[in-house]
Amino acid sequence: MASPDYPYFAPRYVMASTAISIGGILNGYDTGSIGAITHMPQFTKSVGELSASMLGITVSMIMLTGTIPSVFAGHFADKYGRINVIIPGALLFGVGALVQGTSHSIGQFIAGRAIAGFGQGVFLSNINVYICEIAPLRYRGTLVGLPQFMATAGVCAGYFTCYGTINIDSDFAWRLPYIVQCAFAAILAWACLLVPDSPRWLMLKGRQAEARRALERLDFNMVEAERDFLTSTEQTPSLSPWQSFMLLFGRGYRARTILALFILGMVQLSGIDAITYYAPILFEQAGLSSENVSFLASGLSSILMLAISIPAFLLADKWGRRTSAISGGLMLASCMFLMGTLYAAGVVHSYGVARWFVIIAVFVFGLTYCATWGIVGKTYASEIQPGHTRAAANCVAMGLCFGTNFLVAILTPILLEASAFGAYFLFGGLALGTVIVLAAYMPETRGRSLESIQEAFHRPTAFSSLTQLLRPVGLGTTRRRAPAPVTAGEEVEMESHDETEAVAASAVSVETVPRSLRMEVAV
Repeated sequence: MASPDYPYFAPRYVMASTAISIGGILNGYDTGSIGAITHMPQFTKSVGELSASMLGITVSMIMLTGTIPSVFAGHFADKYGRINVIIPGALLFGVGALVQGTSHSIGQFIAGRAIAGFGQGVFLSNINVYICEIAPLRYRGTLVGLPQFMATAGVCAGYFTCYGTINIDSDFAWRLPYIVQCAFAAILAWACLLVPDSPRWLMLKGRQAEARRALERLDFNMVEAERDFLTSTEQTPSLSPWQSFMLLFGRGYRARTILALFILGMVQLSGIDAITYYAPILFEQAGLSSENVSFLASGLSSILMLAISIPAFLLADKWGRRTSAISGGLMLASCMFLMGTLYAAGVVHSYGVARWFVIIAVFVFGLTYCATWGIVGKTYASEIQPGHTRAAANCVAMGLCFGTNFLVAILTPILLEASAFGAYFLFGGLALGTVIVLAAYMPETRGRSLESIQEAFHRPTAFSSLTQLLRPVGLGTTRRRAPAPVTAGEEVEMESHDETEAVAASAVSVETVPRSLRMEVAV
């Protein structure tokens, strides 16, 4: 069978997804380098000794300042376009990296991390939304997993940049990584100028001609586009930032919003950032006392995480999201409980076999996360939202993700100083609890178009019980009834599996929006 005739080595939707995924490298590079940088004696000489609490504040500041802009970045992406929001976010991140790299005090360094976090909060969640909307059904899981793969590659690059510069006898040892970050930020902003905006977003704005041109530029299959969204007449209502936020928790939307919030929040509370940010400290605690050896072990961990990410994102569409989330969560919880038990028993020393069990468990935890939760979390959170709330819901969930990242980053060094095992039991318990909730309430989305995914929310019996659990506190939606005559403007909950009905079911109706938020929709 002849292969499609593309003007380049790959379809341009793949090239666009790869270019935009540079944002994942930015996120991962900072994650991989900051723990090593703050561990360098050259850094301590430049800015002073950091206490455990100040170390947590310094590392976590980038997540704290990313929380608020991430919550509202989706509104601006819905209003101005996905690409037009990613560009200023990338530039802000570059400015923050420049401020950090030129710091001569801890105050300036923290300020730089705050600026970089603000930029990261603006662009990071919209990267996943953009790729989710330009990816064909067949390759959506793989392409939406690409930013996470790039982030893992960035973690690896960050570790080994620091490992390569640690022997430099000047402060250039820790400043060099920020030169690299500035370069990647500039490349991301430039790449955004070369790709079209999301065809699905253009359709929501009623710009069908531009949407068709964008599809042609992306080499997207026009038959699939006609079937899924080109024939839709749905348009985005004109909402204020507050109205856009409140709509996410209105009738017909709140279940999906809560599920996305839960998944992205709990994925981070599994403790992955404790592993990536503080790996040198964890390996020293386990008995690798040599500074170079702990750095090398951290680098080896990042290489293995990168290696497992390659088949994980390539095969993302070959196995179910539920399978990946549940099996991965069980393994993550087991690793954390094993490490906590060994430390609680007092058998981990700089000698003996117990330390090697801890070191192997750290490796297995990182590999499992990259193969499962790291790919599934952001992909699933983007997939389950309808088009007109996808960016807003995904960005709010990413804001929660930043918030939980902040908690993990600031609390981990404090917990490790107070107790050798408490942090491990905490993260293990959170991971196990997440598995239980996802097993009950997580519908499968693999192999479905974005416009028909809401059908999956009617399949698992356990998921329907979510509304029954929420109803006593006023958050449940109404129970589905037998079909009845429908009046104009009334929302219709989908019962059939016809894709045209699926599109109609996700449209905004007057009754869906609370009375205080109703407005005229320009056609």
